[in-house]
Amino acid sequence: MQAGYRLISYVGDGGAPVAGVLIADRVVPATRILGDRFATVLDILRAWDETHPRLAKAADDKPLAESGTKLASVKLLAPVLYPGALYCAGANYWDHLNEMAAIAKKTTGRDVHLAKPAEPWFFLKTAAGSIIGDGAPARLPGFSKQVDWEAEIAAVIGKPTRNISEDDALSAVAGYTIVNDLSARDLMKREGSIFVYDWIGQKCFEDAAPMGPWLTPAAYVSDPNNLSIKLWVNGVLKQDSNTSKMVHNTAEQIAYLSRHITLQPGDVIATGTPAGVGLPKGEFLKAGDEVKIEIAELGTLTNRMVADTA
Repeated sequence: MQAGYRLISYVGDGGAPVAGVLIADRVVPATRILGDRFATVLDILRAWDETHPRLAKAADDKPLAESGTKLASVKLLAPVLYPGALYCAGANYWDHLNEMAAIAKKTTGRDVHLAKPAEPWFFLKTAAGSIIGDGAPARLPGFSKQVDWEAEIAAVIGKPTRNISEDDALSAVAGYTIVNDLSARDLMKREGSIFVYDWIGQKCFEDAAPMGPWLTPAAYVSDPNNLSIKLWVNGVLKQDSNTSKMVHNTAEQIAYLSRHITLQPGDVIATGTPAGVGLPKGEFLKAGDEVKIEIAELGTLTNRMVADTA
């Protein structure tokens, strides 16, 4: 692990979620450092200008770190429980656009002209209903036979942000995490509707947004727009790209969203997925499959797919 600390949520002694500070391989309850009013990661994010410096200083306290619990002994939850909004960028990697354009040409016989749109494009995913943490089983919905994977780097907002410029946009970010934007491809379109695309059906279902394993503060991320991003299914590498291939970078996305609404501490912006999703090859997830995502400097998110028997 790199220097500094990471923020986690984990299952406490009473079964309730607890905010933890990960220093090396030890977990210290956040309240031990910050006091009782900072019991959750959202509490910490809502006072980020105060809490981050205190946590960064505590990360250098060797006796404090050694007093913590081994990371392997705690059950991780998604780091942010739960964001007020989970924004997801669509069609935002050039390599992904190229693979989707190839499908369009194959099915229609027409070339697709790719150019950078003036603004990024977003949809929303449910938060409490869809977000699960590292290691949690991800239930595949019974109404879909074509659930696909999408590795994404996500920015987590650390202060109320409205009408921010692209130059200043990254100053609004508390940290970064990993999101798997699971997508039911066979529910992309709804025949017989004038609206055609069904974003609730394909994107919002139980466990559709694995997130984690932790939140890495922005101070410890070298460049969010130049990080390796990889995804494996059952040990087979499927996505292998870099965040530098985004169509609209993280700052552009934050600036765009802030023109429409005030972004709040804890809001998560999943910034899009690169090439290598299952749809172009007709490959989809099934019960028993293990999906692992690794983003440089942010850790590894792993979830096993299970059938939804509810």
